[in-house]
Amino acid sequence: MRNVYDVFQERGFVEQVTDEKMLRQLLDKPVSCYIGFDPTAKSLHIGSLLPIMSLAHMQRGGHRPIALVGGGTALVGDPSGKDQARPVMTKEEINSNAEGIKAQLSNFIDFSNEKALMLNNADWLAPLNYIDFLRDIGRHFSVNRMLAAESYRQRLETGLSFLEFNYMLLQAYDFWYLSKNYNCQLQMGGNDQWGNILAGADLTRRLEGYAIQGLTFPLITTADGSKMGKTQSGAVWLDHELTSPYEYYQYWINIDDRDVKRFLSHFTFLPMDEIERLTFKGGEHLREAKNILAYEATKICHGKEEADKAKDTSLQLFSKKVVDDFNGAPSYQMTYGELNKGIEAYILLTNSGLCKTRGEARRLISQGGAYINGKRVPTFDIIVGADNLKDNAILLRAGKKKYCIVNIQDA
Repeated sequence: MRNVYDVFQERGFVEQVTDEKMLRQLLDKPVSCYIGFDPTAKSLHIGSLLPIMSLAHMQRGGHRPIALVGGGTALVGDPSGKDQARPVMTKEEINSNAEGIKAQLSNFIDFSNEKALMLNNADWLAPLNYIDFLRDIGRHFSVNRMLAAESYRQRLETGLSFLEFNYMLLQAYDFWYLSKNYNCQLQMGGNDQWGNILAGADLTRRLEGYAIQGLTFPLITTADGSKMGKTQSGAVWLDHELTSPYEYYQYWINIDDRDVKRFLSHFTFLPMDEIERLTFKGGEHLREAKNILAYEATKICHGKEEADKAKDTSLQLFSKKVVDDFNGAPSYQMTYGELNKGIEAYILLTNSGLCKTRGEARRLISQGGAYINGKRVPTFDIIVGADNLKDNAILLRAGKKKYCIVNIQDA
């Protein structure tokens, strides 16, 4: 079996590593590794997808992933990459979010028979005695070195609370605790966690006298420089209730051509030689590669059945067919009574969610970018009524790729 470090390098997962030679040797045998996940929302979004895929690769390489939910550290708040302090959450909110995160991670990682572990650092952080913690752990940390860390230095201008200042100590404690109690020898995370990872490795060396390793991933941005997963309609979530499988599929279909090879490497398990074959020619040939990326990414996150539905729905929409059931495409409900009264096109585009405001809808129509059943909407105030029904539905389109189905109910 290949060393998973070679897989990470080949697929572009590695930004920084504590000791490349030692880590490669470490990964020649089964080890436990961990990544922390912040439970400040009930769902992770695709900004967390690279760390999640790294755990999946570790498991496929014979190692045991530990997904650590920061139920304890969330009560403090990670200042890394943040302009201001986060609102303090209740324990009930954190625990509820943690359950949702575990359900999402289960689509990527097999937790059965302890092949992977889901832990909550509240279990060992909450009972800590503060004075004992300062005496036993705090004495190993240099304030000067902590203030030099990028995560803290950025916040000094806007203000860093003493509560947040403790975060590095707590995360370092997590790494030490997991190494001692779960034989966890590797922590991975985004590059903004580099200082925290080093702190944990240093604390463990001081307390136990042995070395543990760290690896960080690059910050993933799209070809235009924007943060991955941010769209006009908001974040792309892994929870099917927040982002439907169809919408998830469409996100990958619509990526920039320049991102296709990189995203296939990061977010699918396809062999690299197949990825090279799919992307070698470029240009219009990338259409097939995008379809495969969308299908594979959706299958990993939501399962084969939902990926098949999303694929079929996409084919139906882009062939401009209106049918009774679009298997999860964005939809808007109206009654026959409402439709018989008639509704102006720009209001319907807004009500359906294709446009955020009526002004945006009017501009879209005036620029020729709005369609009803495949025909361009000529004026913003044209009336849409029952005579627009086809197969008991109306197909709306904004621009080239945003669709919505108006479904008609009896009452």
